[in-house]
Parts: sequence; C-alpha cells; structure tokens
Amino acid sequence: MSIYVGNLSYEVTEADLTTVFAEYGSVKRVQLPSDRETGRLRGFGFVEMGAESEETAAIEALDGAEWMGRDLKVNKAKPREERGGSSGGGRRSNNFDRRY
Repeated sequence: MSIYVGNLSYEVTEADLTTVFAEYGSVKRVQLPSDRETGRLRGFGFVEMGAESEETAAIEALDGAEWMGRDLKVNKAKPREERGGSSGGGRRSNNFDRRY
C-alpha cells in the first residue's frame, strides 16, 4: 500500500520526504509527480514503506502536522482510477455527466 502526502511545498525533494518518513520505518519508494507541461511539482506525492504498521504510524503522526510552512494531508492512497479510452486526455462526453 502507498501513502498519499498532500499540500506539499513546491520546494520539497524526494530526499526531504524520505528523511521525514524514515523516522517511522523503512522507506521503499517516494514519488513526486510533476506537471507535464511546466515540469513544476504538483504539490503532492506518494510514499511506500516497508510494513503496514510503519505506514499507519507515519499517517497518525504526520497528518495535519506543519512541515515546510504547510499543514500536511497524509492518508492511505486510493487506487488509481482507470481512465476511459486511449486518447490520453480530454473530456469524457456522455449524456450522464451533464448538470442542469
């Protein structure tokens, strides 16, 4: 399982996150997604730890904690939803998503 870390500073690095989460156990992987067009970090990331108990400890300790001037949002990551089609983006159009 993975941990979602939101409301991150745009200055954060993978090494920064690794250091903070290592206080709660072994960090297996850190991902910081960036915007495809600008290359700028998107303000959130994902951390994978060695054991579920370590993830739970990190979530309980860090959710709502202030770090680098921001209040972190830390919780279990939700599985990524499949995107329809192979066009790689755009707005899905069907009659069910209209709002009146």
